[in-house]
Amino acid sequence: MKKSLRSLLLLVTVSWMGVSLGDNQLGLPPVPISADNPSTPEKIALGKALFEDKRLSGDGTVSCSNCHNPGKGFTDGMSVSEGINRSKGTRNAPTLVNAAYYTSQFWDGRRPTLEAQAKDPFVNSIEHGLKDHNALLDIIRKDAAYPAQFKAAFGVEPDKITADHVGMAIASYERTLVSGDSPFDRYMYGGDKTALSPEAVRGLEVFKGKGRCGTCHVISDKYALFTNNKFHNLGVSFSKVEPRMFEIVNAFRVAAAKGQSLDESVLKGSDFSQLGRVLVTITPTDLDSKAIGQFKTPTLRNVALTAPYMHDGSIATLEEVVELYNRGNEKNPRLDPLFKPLNLTPQEKTDLVVFLKSLTSPTLPQ
Repeated sequence: MKKSLRSLLLLVTVSWMGVSLGDNQLGLPPVPISADNPSTPEKIALGKALFEDKRLSGDGTVSCSNCHNPGKGFTDGMSVSEGINRSKGTRNAPTLVNAAYYTSQFWDGRRPTLEAQAKDPFVNSIEHGLKDHNALLDIIRKDAAYPAQFKAAFGVEPDKITADHVGMAIASYERTLVSGDSPFDRYMYGGDKTALSPEAVRGLEVFKGKGRCGTCHVISDKYALFTNNKFHNLGVSFSKVEPRMFEIVNAFRVAAAKGQSLDESVLKGSDFSQLGRVLVTITPTDLDSKAIGQFKTPTLRNVALTAPYMHDGSIATLEEVVELYNRGNEKNPRLDPLFKPLNLTPQEKTDLVVFLKSLTSPTLPQ
């Protein structure tokens, strides 16, 4: 009886969080679930608790929700995020809403799954600032509630709890952070041709046509992820490192050879951070990779709620983003050939911004 009551309460908790297991919201495909980490109400409830727990940091002030605040569309509204002791990193916190659909995580795609990504911030000296994962597990094992929750979720005793279990629980929670059903979705997939204003309809045509936005921010016939899950060089802030590009790449190789983690390199070194995808793909002899300056295409869903923009939060408004693309992005030797001046009219730019605002869901996970 107690077990049945507990399961019922957990299911209510999942429903209250905004997305029930199996929900397929308008405009989105089914959420991909890892075969190695099937979702359960117990895992999701545990993951939510871990996500919000400030005790899981070096000074007891930082939780995952600091940078991914439910009240701010699971971002923090800052150019670059702050961690322990208000230390500033080098990257803008992307929204976690619909992150379940990414095929890699972080701006540079350095982790392949939500499970792998979730473990990194705890032991990054700029973020949660714990010495290692053993320090994380020590806090969890000594807690009054966590051992029983891990037992319910994974069937493990306290001494068998691992960092992998922590990552799996948080990832299970993050897969519930799904939100579609925007005015665009109701227009495109729900058959409601009144859902978009005339300006937004014109903006959609610019998006698909003259603006060439749909090349990377993909809309398909049945759903729209608004990302191609690929990496591109837009040139944003690249001028800061371009004159010293090969010197910085080589310095990264030296740091990696000395054992400095990729996660630490990115958040501690602003020069390294601007190199983007190459930090993941570089080989010992590769100093001239095409991946230099490339960053992942983010989803545009709820984009009006997640300013500032770009990997370093250097662009404040959607109008500025549109203007960046209109002029063909920032010129540099590795600029993606996709990006050329668009020659949009003032009205087309205005309509495009109106369309982007139509991608906001009426309700977000809480």
